[in-house]
Amino acid sequence: MPIIEHSAAVLLLWGLIGYLMGSIPFGMVLTRLMGLGNLRNIGSGNIGATNVLRTGNKTAAALTVLLDGGKGLAAVLLARAFGGEDTAQIAGLMAMIGHCYPVWLRFAGGKGVATFLGILLALSWPVGVGCCLAWLAGALISRISSMGALFAAAASTPLMIFTGLPDGLFLGIALTLIIFWRHRANISRIRAGTEPTIGQKT
Repeated sequence: MPIIEHSAAVLLLWGLIGYLMGSIPFGMVLTRLMGLGNLRNIGSGNIGATNVLRTGNKTAAALTVLLDGGKGLAAVLLARAFGGEDTAQIAGLMAMIGHCYPVWLRFAGGKGVATFLGILLALSWPVGVGCCLAWLAGALISRISSMGALFAAAASTPLMIFTGLPDGLFLGIALTLIIFWRHRANISRIRAGTEPTIGQKT
């Protein structure tokens, strides 16, 4: 889809909308509503689905995945519907930043995997599906959620090139870099052999 030129004010507006949508901490909201306690005091203290799973409630974890992915997907689709492809990409990037660095939580958010996948599904469903499969393969092989995230992130740029999505390449690279940055501690633990497996309580 061709990129349509927009004023800086319009791009800023959709960036703000994307950020606000991305910054909703669904993991924390769900664990509170379902009486599972304060997610900050559970496991790693992260607000994402992997840590929600450490409460022992698979329903809460599954809902967190769907809602965190859904907010990224919705940010892109809404911006695209009302502003075109350039606003969609700005909204997607800012939704990711909003999830990882929400102002409401003193900029200490999640690692962005579900939101990343939701953004890619909205940007280009073949790329999104390919990255979901890459996450699944990485997680099944290693039994480590963060390894699946790194597999998915690493696969995103080659998939964009293979599917002919040049307009989304910059966004894809930016999202990939964010994923790797947010997982830098996980990478260190993977190397040390101390990274928890899926569902393991820490």
